[in-house]
Amino acid sequence: MNNFFKRLLGIEDKRVDVSEPKVEEPKKTAKEIATEKKEPWVAVLDTHVNKDNIRNGFFELDWNEYFVLQLRSAGYTGETDEVIVDQWFTELCRNLGAESGIDMDRRNSGFINVNNLGNGKTEVS
Repeated sequence: MNNFFKRLLGIEDKRVDVSEPKVEEPKKTAKEIATEKKEPWVAVLDTHVNKDNIRNGFFELDWNEYFVLQLRSAGYTGETDEVIVDQWFTELCRNLGAESGIDMDRRNSGFINVNNLGNGKTEVS
């Protein structure tokens, strides 16, 4: 039966789609994109503040291998990637404090604790 008669009689064309279902590829993270481009990448994943002592807390960092290479070429050294990133982050925090007029050696805020979380992540508190 041709389409003219189907429309005239009110018959719908109910074709079934038998093609393969479309599977959406997962979206890439900023880290994955930078790593594919062989570009340095670092981010603060999370920030925590100690509710009992506001002067203490920690940042959770993540980075790719190209960021570590960039740090090495800038003169940072260490046995592990975590040590190198920790040196950079500590220096960054000191520089930010110094720019604000804070004497980072006399801040009376406690101590810095570094915890390797693995998979290129570290926690600094």
